[in-house]
Amino acid sequence: EVQLQASGGGLVQAGGSLRLSCAASGFTFDEYTIGWFRQAPGKEREGVSCIDNSDGSAYYEDSVKGRFTISSDNAKNTVYLQMNSLKPEDTAVYYCAADIVVCSGPTIMMPYDFWGQGTQVTVPA
Repeated sequence: EVQLQASGGGLVQAGGSLRLSCAASGFTFDEYTIGWFRQAPGKEREGVSCIDNSDGSAYYEDSVKGRFTISSDNAKNTVYLQMNSLKPEDTAVYYCAADIVVCSGPTIMMPYDFWGQGTQVTVPA
């Protein structure tokens, strides 16, 4: 059974940092791309970042470039999203998902096959 467990969300002041974790099981981790997505109240879900575990390539959505860093620990089957310089507009429920796709801007706009539950990130204005 495929499982993706996102964790690490919380309440942080603007300018602060959080590290999200996505623990995966039930599939061959290093064959999959893991993506981070977020959905704010009243807004559509958007792709934030992804990493292709087969070659380490990564993608970042423009609004998080230079602030967020995605990484993968294949030994632990876990992907991390280090979020620095957080802004109120980063407030959302963050989800991780997995699929066998090239990690890129166009593919992160498409639904991934497997999804975890979300973790709330709140950055008060």
